[in-house]
Amino acid sequence: MNSVIEKEKKLNLALTKLKNLNFKNPDIKKDLEYLSVQKNQLEIEKQELEEKYKNLKEDYNHLSDKLDELHKKEKNDQKKQMEFSEKIDELNQETDTLLNEIDKWQT
Repeated sequence: MNSVIEKEKKLNLALTKLKNLNFKNPDIKKDLEYLSVQKNQLEIEKQELEEKYKNLKEDYNHLSDKLDELHKKEKNDQKKQMEFSEKIDELNQETDTLLNEIDKWQT
């Protein structure tokens, strides 16, 4: 019970001190104005950074899509190159076979 009374006294003392604060003090007013200006400036900077981040993210997504397209194109080109090489090999084999047949006919 005694601790409750002590806490009540401390709370009353704190309330009295808060009531006696003089917000008309020019230094406090200047500090509050300065803090307000700083807060506004930080909010502006935050908005600018968020906009830059948004733009960077869009650029990243765009570049990522382009890179994916290039990878697909490269794979497709490699596949075509392999198919072309296989066709050339087939033609070479056929040519060799034909040359062998020609040799047989000539002898």
